[in-house]
Amino acid sequence: MTATTAAPAEARPLHRQFLFWVGLLYFSEGLPLGIFFDLFPVHLRQAGASPSEIGLLSLLGLAWTVKFLWAPLVDAWRAHRRWMAAANFGMAAVLATLAMDPAALGSGATWPWVLLAGFTLLSATNDIATDGYTIEQLNSGQFGVANGLRIGMYRVGMLAAGGLLVVAGWAGTSGSPNWAAAYGLGAALLITNGLLALLAPPQPPQAPRPLAADGSPPGGLAEEWRLLRQQPLWLAALGLVLAGLLWPVLNPVGKALGWGWVATFGGTWWFKGALPVGLMLLGSVLMVQAARRPGAQVMADGPMFGAWVSLLGRAGMAPVLLFILLFKLGDAAMGFMVKPFWVDAGFTPAQIGLVSVNVGLGLSIAGGLVGGWYVDRVGVFKGLWVLGLAQALSNLGYAAAAHVVPHALAGTANVGGAVPIEFQAFVYGASALESFTGGLGTGAFMAFLMGITDKRRATTEYAILSSIFAFSRAVAGWAGGLGVEHMGYATFFALTFLLSFPAYGLLPQVRRMLSSQGVR
Repeated sequence: MTATTAAPAEARPLHRQFLFWVGLLYFSEGLPLGIFFDLFPVHLRQAGASPSEIGLLSLLGLAWTVKFLWAPLVDAWRAHRRWMAAANFGMAAVLATLAMDPAALGSGATWPWVLLAGFTLLSATNDIATDGYTIEQLNSGQFGVANGLRIGMYRVGMLAAGGLLVVAGWAGTSGSPNWAAAYGLGAALLITNGLLALLAPPQPPQAPRPLAADGSPPGGLAEEWRLLRQQPLWLAALGLVLAGLLWPVLNPVGKALGWGWVATFGGTWWFKGALPVGLMLLGSVLMVQAARRPGAQVMADGPMFGAWVSLLGRAGMAPVLLFILLFKLGDAAMGFMVKPFWVDAGFTPAQIGLVSVNVGLGLSIAGGLVGGWYVDRVGVFKGLWVLGLAQALSNLGYAAAAHVVPHALAGTANVGGAVPIEFQAFVYGASALESFTGGLGTGAFMAFLMGITDKRRATTEYAILSSIFAFSRAVAGWAGGLGVEHMGYATFFALTFLLSFPAYGLLPQVRRMLSSQGVR
């Protein structure tokens, strides 16, 4: 056999092998998010936490918002597989610690919340490494099928958290879930993910960074920090973002040190949520302004903030960033309150997990694959608005279920109650619709983010874009807890359907951005 005839035969297995690893690594990326959004809220709700307290948990997800700060470090060290493995091992350590004292999570103690914050930081790091590793090895012709696989396996990872709920229910006694068993099994899965990440194929050599404007090699981190000190608006923006991120620490620290003003205001919604969100939002707006000022262009070649300046300096990027914030706003606002609704409707952890796995697993994979196929066929732009409409329908499904299905009063969970079969059908149908349409919309959205990313800075730019989406998700989840307490589940879920549509006014600018990047 000649070399010319052997080459194509050798290429196909490599392509198949890489898609296999794409699926495996995105299972590893989805599992921690499922634990955060499914396992922790159910545990907290059954421990007596209110919807607003569970919504506050969502603010810990701001770690996904600021992951761009250490994404350049992952890019610089390049060992993406080791980053993925280390992050999974760290998350496993968090769950193993919770398994030793699961009752502490609902006891009001501070240390479990510190562990949860560390869990989100490690999960965000795993996201950075996984996304950068994958994007570097895909071309635009693979976005549809690869994203279909990514979304399908990502959601399989999220749904595996439902399997942990099943374990908690089955291993429990006298109607009391065994959370230690669930956390212990979750730790074992994360350790397995970390070991498998080390076996993934090596990534390609790093694409050369662009030369500076004068044709000289790009500067290093030390030079970038020297230039940053000459940009006070950048420094102010970073300070506000970091202050918002660290603000939630003030409450436990202030109480421990006896600060009276923290004791007075620490329990208010605006102190716990509105202030840190406002600080981060103001810092983000200032960062956009700083990146667009002429003086900031001197940092365009830097290893850390160069990606920000380059990305935000593109024509028409501001409305595109607003589109990223808004596109999944309705989905994010509802998502964090779905599991508390199930608990209040009387479903046990085992029932919640079984439905997530049995109903959601196949539909999630099907939704991701159908969405990827559709994007490949009609293009990213059409896929965004068509599949985005389908995604919004799941909110109406849950609104109808919440209107029909009775639940306990005054925020107390009806744990272990027998749910009539007709009510189960309503909730299962809403879950099935959400699983399928969620895969559709997310597949198009991820293809869009990949399409406007520069591969020379793929890890950092994708981290920036996905951080903007994560900010929307964290804030919407926090607001969702307040919305449920004031409106009830049915009215709030119906409102989230309407929140899905403001992004559509920005589609003309999105189309221009995609065209400028050669993506249809």
